[in-house]
Amino acid sequence: MSSVSGREEIDAWIRKFPAGTQKLLNQIRTTVTRAVPQAEEVIRYGIPTLRLKQNLLHYAAFDNHIGIYPTPSAMQHFADQLKGYEQGKGSVQLPLDQPLPLKLIEEIAKFRAAEVAAAGAKGAKGEPRPAAKKAAKRAVKAASKKVAKKGTGK
Repeated sequence: MSSVSGREEIDAWIRKFPAGTQKLLNQIRTTVTRAVPQAEEVIRYGIPTLRLKQNLLHYAAFDNHIGIYPTPSAMQHFADQLKGYEQGKGSVQLPLDQPLPLKLIEEIAKFRAAEVAAAGAKGAKGEPRPAAKKAAKRAVKAASKKVAKKGTGK
């Protein structure tokens, strides 16, 4: 369900890279769009993004690796399969000189689509997702503690 402008933007973005890197980026792109055909391709944060009501995952190329950004929940879910790759809280680095784990990337994209669908089914339209509610409650609680400490002079 990629929009024409989204596809064209991503085509142009990929063309900026050397041929070998373009090939890898196109492999990832094909993998994720086949895994979640109803998702939209867009550029977000200056990089290709797969969206289905919200961002499913992002990917980008660097000098020595391709970065995949599937969210911390997906990183946690696939922790065992991602061992051996350099990782951040919600990112994984795939070295340019190694074969891409396309089956894993496909599974991550499907997992994120299912996660988004499940979150959408839990609340009424316009209601924050459960994770957002928890984060908001934590922020309010932390702010309340700061205000209480200030008020007591501690």
